[in-house]
Amino acid sequence: MSEKNIGSVLVLGGGISGMQAAIDCANSGFYVYLVDSSPSIGGMMAKLNKTFPTNDCAM
Repeated sequence: MSEKNIGSVLVLGGGISGMQAAIDCANSGFYVYLVDSSPSIGGMMAKLNKTFPTNDCAM
């Protein structure tokens, strides 16, 4: 029988690392609250298409 984690986790920052931390915690069975100061998550990842332009639609 597997144990169920009790509680919740607050992740501050919705960049790449914050999103990965939120996914890992959620997959471990915790409720996750992801908070970011901007209206959208992704952090600096959205600016990578200007740094490394490849003309593909992966973004």
